[in-house]
Amino acid sequence: MEVLGVDACGKQGWVGIRLADGAYAGSLVDVRLDALIGRAGGVAVIAVDMPLGLVEKGWRAADLGARALLRERRSTVFLVAPRPAWLESEFTAAGDRCQELTGQRLSRQAWALAPKLLEARACRLADDRIHEVHPELSFRALADGTPPAYAKKTWRGQHLRRSLLAGAGLVLPDELGEADRVPTDDVLDATAAAWSAHRIALGTAGRIPEVPELDAEGRAVEIRY
Repeated sequence: MEVLGVDACGKQGWVGIRLADGAYAGSLVDVRLDALIGRAGGVAVIAVDMPLGLVEKGWRAADLGARALLRERRSTVFLVAPRPAWLESEFTAAGDRCQELTGQRLSRQAWALAPKLLEARACRLADDRIHEVHPELSFRALADGTPPAYAKKTWRGQHLRRSLLAGAGLVLPDELGEADRVPTDDVLDATAAAWSAHRIALGTAGRIPEVPELDAEGRAVEIRY
């Protein structure tokens, strides 16, 4: 059984880590998510670290629940604005729309996700294999419910995350091929996403919230891990 975990990686686009029966089986990098997914072939599940389901009003229950679970790492979860805000063409208008629908303005960090968020949503609407994940929730699950103690861009944080993956039998080689040119934290996040994709395929993955909201297309607004 093959699965794919995907993380956004700046100007390089997207990085994917493929697993076969839970073990590392290669990496892919592409500027377009649909192209990367196409190159991955017939994987059973695709887990993407990007908000996919959007509500019409208020903050997503998935983000609020994830923040509560991650405690000291709660800042790694952006509050995702309702769908109408993402339909605006510029930040000020999106902020005004978000204020109207949630009572708070959209952050610039969240708005910076807009191009990739919309790209990932388009892929999800066309492919039922795609699920939303958040790597910090995956690492929390790998650590038996303890959120990572160190940020993912630090030396200790990266060592901890690689060790957690190895402890689950997911050992990353020193040479990754295409992903050799991708920042380490993005590789680790994509690998954690792949670990969650494997759990989704097995039917053992967790979800937040337990009873998901539904988006305008009737799909679950949830984060799997």
